[in-house]
Amino acid sequence: MLQKLNAFLESKMPFITPISVLLGVTFASYVDSFSFLVPWLFAFMTFSGSLGSNIKSFKEVMIHPLPIIITMCILHVIMPLWALGVGHVVFHGDVYTITGLVLGMIIPTGITSVLWVSIYRGNIPLTLAVILIDTFLSPFIVPYTMSLMVGEQVEMDILGMMGGLLWMVVLPSLAGMLLNQVTNGKVKTVLGPRLSPISKIFLGIVVLLNSSVIAPYLRHIDTKLVFIAIVVFLIAFSGYLFSFLIGRLLKMDREDVVSLTFLGGMRNISTGAVIAISYFPAQVAVPVVIGMLFQQVLASSFGRFVNQYYKKRIKVKTKSA
Repeated sequence: MLQKLNAFLESKMPFITPISVLLGVTFASYVDSFSFLVPWLFAFMTFSGSLGSNIKSFKEVMIHPLPIIITMCILHVIMPLWALGVGHVVFHGDVYTITGLVLGMIIPTGITSVLWVSIYRGNIPLTLAVILIDTFLSPFIVPYTMSLMVGEQVEMDILGMMGGLLWMVVLPSLAGMLLNQVTNGKVKTVLGPRLSPISKIFLGIVVLLNSSVIAPYLRHIDTKLVFIAIVVFLIAFSGYLFSFLIGRLLKMDREDVVSLTFLGGMRNISTGAVIAISYFPAQVAVPVVIGMLFQQVLASSFGRFVNQYYKKRIKVKTKSA
């Protein structure tokens, strides 16, 4: 039953987060008091998503670290600077919106990228290695990059942010990886299928609760909110596009390009929303939560695009031969 439920939820992933945002905004007065559950739910999701990680696959990828370095540059240099530049051009003087756009790009890559990489036959060890490295470094990268880019303009609790990322992301990831290592991968086959559908349900609940907290800023649709949605969509779209183009420009293998596309485009957006709501003024969370509407839909669309692109290349090579 759990496997059938998991398969159903996987097929509906592009719709889970947008529906959860709408439910959170609609029923905010009934559910916002449960927002204290978010860190616990997210820690469980991180633990479940890390059960497929192990030290062996991590070592194999580290022998050839160039794809990891490229991915980290996209995640924490190219995209944050791009978001900062776009934010200053479109929302000049609006510090909170600019901060939200930058935060949406600085947060770690999405754990759900493993799902899409596996569907489109990318490099799974590379994907897991980047997720692990990015996760473990996030308590340092996120607070200090935010401080460097917008710290003088927005008051933030750097130590609190580091502690939150450590508790919600790093420690559960370490626990999942070590448990997989100790059991020689058995925990992934025994516990993984049982926890996977629960994690997807928790994802919807986390998005719903986060949306309820900032409902006052999403409930009244005005010109500014529409502009924020458009800009967030374009920045998120460009993350996938830049990653794919950089992979092709560097003549990486198909598997690496697939992984790079999803790793560079996706973000652990639920973490971003929790961080934004916990350590910043509520307006900062608006661009981050709006990003939840697009992430899974864009992942699905780019997955099909990359798949069709390489199918056409194979046809062209076959005709040439």
